[in-house]
Amino acid sequence: MPSRQQARAQASAITPGRQAPGAEASPTSPTAPADRVRALFGGHRLSPAQRRIAQYIVDHLTEAAFLSITDLAERVGVSQPSVTRFASSLGFSGYPALREALQPIALSSVAGSPDARETREEIRRNELQAAVDAEIENLESLRRTLADPGRILDIGRELARSVPLTVLGLRISVSLAEYFAYAARRIHPDVRLVTRGGSVAYDALLQSREAGGTWVVAFAMPRHANETLAAMQAARSTGLRVALITDLTLGALVDEADVALTAGTGSRLVFDSYAAPGVLSAAVLQAMADADPVRTQSRLEGYEQVAEQHDFFLED
Repeated sequence: MPSRQQARAQASAITPGRQAPGAEASPTSPTAPADRVRALFGGHRLSPAQRRIAQYIVDHLTEAAFLSITDLAERVGVSQPSVTRFASSLGFSGYPALREALQPIALSSVAGSPDARETREEIRRNELQAAVDAEIENLESLRRTLADPGRILDIGRELARSVPLTVLGLRISVSLAEYFAYAARRIHPDVRLVTRGGSVAYDALLQSREAGGTWVVAFAMPRHANETLAAMQAARSTGLRVALITDLTLGALVDEADVALTAGTGSRLVFDSYAAPGVLSAAVLQAMADADPVRTQSRLEGYEQVAEQHDFFLED
């Protein structure tokens, strides 16, 4: 296994390149106005509420660019401070500066040719397609990372040997943790899922370590929870090692992990999508299965017998 420092150094980002705050296409650029607005928002980590504001501006550009902060907040259904924080998160000094950047783009949309005037339906369709394109880019980046599978195979062997194996996922990360734990139980004799933080998490982690466990698989997707960091710190305090699956390459969560495996999340929609983290999780499960093929085959066959006996599934 690589050292903790080596693991951090090997972690690679799989997020699209960031654009400078306030950057936009030049006046002579043929880029559609809606795309120029999206460029203002691209590369910034926005909360779900902030993404609603961004989507409203894209959908109603010629109107939204001239609204007061009060009117925009009312139209979107958020508070005025939320609009101010949204503008600041994009790198603007405040909402007036953001509106000033939007107005020339809105005017160019009005003055442009009919081909440049996108209907709301076209904008929405393009935005959904752009979200899929972003996920394809994340998957392509993950594919390049997995060209050398050594790290995945190494951590798979370590996780397979940890009995019990603890899987940690809090808040939005619960769904990925549940998927991983559900599949891991088919090939591993003792998998323990932790989806609550605080003292409940600490108690579960301590019991896992006392039972002989050596590793925790922790999932940390945006928005990254303070309680996930606290649980990782608690795991290390008990003597457990932490394999982190996240979208981050730097920061407190990565610093606390012994191994960090990174995959980008889709952030073009109101809520993040997890195509690449899902594939990365499946790759780790594959590495665990390959680490002990005899045990894997035995457990899978045993599960199939139970499933058939109790009629778990519909016939395909």
